[in-house]
Amino acid sequence: MKLSAFFAILSATSALGARVPGANSKITYDGYKAFRIHTGENEALVKSKVATLKETINFNMDTAEHLDVVVPPKEVEAFVALGLDSVVIHEDLGADIRAEGDFAPYESAASAAVPSITWFNSYHAYADHVTWFRDIQAAFPGNSALFSAGTSVQGRDIFGIHLWGSGGKGSKPAVYFHGTVHAREWISAKVVEYITYQLVTGYSTDSAVKAILDKYDFYIIPFVNPDGFVYSQTTNRLWRKNRQTRSGVSCVGTDINRNWPYKWELTNGASTDPCAETYKGRAAGDTAELQGVVNFTKSLAAGKGIKLYIDWHSYGNYILTPYGYSCSARPANNARQLELARNLNTKIQAVSGTRHTVGGACSTLYATIGDSTDYLTDVSKAEFAWTIELRPGSSASNGFVLPVAQILPSGQEQWEGMKWLIANM
Repeated sequence: MKLSAFFAILSATSALGARVPGANSKITYDGYKAFRIHTGENEALVKSKVATLKETINFNMDTAEHLDVVVPPKEVEAFVALGLDSVVIHEDLGADIRAEGDFAPYESAASAAVPSITWFNSYHAYADHVTWFRDIQAAFPGNSALFSAGTSVQGRDIFGIHLWGSGGKGSKPAVYFHGTVHAREWISAKVVEYITYQLVTGYSTDSAVKAILDKYDFYIIPFVNPDGFVYSQTTNRLWRKNRQTRSGVSCVGTDINRNWPYKWELTNGASTDPCAETYKGRAAGDTAELQGVVNFTKSLAAGKGIKLYIDWHSYGNYILTPYGYSCSARPANNARQLELARNLNTKIQAVSGTRHTVGGACSTLYATIGDSTDYLTDVSKAEFAWTIELRPGSSASNGFVLPVAQILPSGQEQWEGMKWLIANM
């Protein structure tokens, strides 16, 4: 998620095309290699060496343990000559992007029929995601409704689905999920869709599912950043931000998760450079997407309140509790949050062995300001507000470009964790 100031400056002139707003030619990344560089206690030295390469692209969150970088073919020899402690995580990034597969066509389900589980065998075009949610709602008409949380800068609906149980619509505290805040993190939409699928299909057949849906209302927004997601599918697989343009600025996009109107004014944890991947905008909440989403969030907080909020991201396998803006501040219920998060990790790990690192966002990973979980904790008063970073973990041989074979396992392990968490929180 967060990228260092060093990499933000680097990416502004990189092959990501951040300085070419409106460019329509698709970036293939053929021949580009991705390396994981182990930094240890030499982070500054590693960064200074990588800085000698002019077109290397940042690829991962910035941690003190390792840096993931994408190197164009013409700089691979120079990168190897740096002698860094590194391993290859993409031998040919372009080939691995193609290996994600062509988007499988989606055939709309028959009237009132639940879509097939084969939806999770591949990635899909954005329009098919929209149709899928319409179909899943139609299969659960008495206990669900589609809603809008505003529109994107390019006019796309920021849609979501509301699910409820026997108490009736809007009668219980909210469980509130966000996906695809960062465009390239495709697996986040698939995971929240899998959770939606299990809630809908399990309500009439699984007493544990019925119990949690009777206890909480679920509000699930799969694409907080629909414009960026579409751009990542059509033009640049590694695009992160939204597609907002600003007068007098050649670079495109604002990081929606550095634009929330809380602690936005702080300086450590976002960038003021419009070309940076973590650009926070000119003012708090000045992205079109957040203007609607913040208002929707306020409506949930003012209603029955928010019990649990999760912002789903990739990658690295983390369960991050508040806060991002401070490495020393702790929520009042910090001990309870960490207890639940550690138990959640255990439940996820029991499914397929995937382990998550658990801890406060800033102290465990990096500082962030203007982010959703801090806002949900202190402004919306959500009892629990977490970021979950999905597959792959730090030992995997891939990054944002997650093979299709891992879509279903990602959903399955998170669903088993959510069933336990929501029943026990």
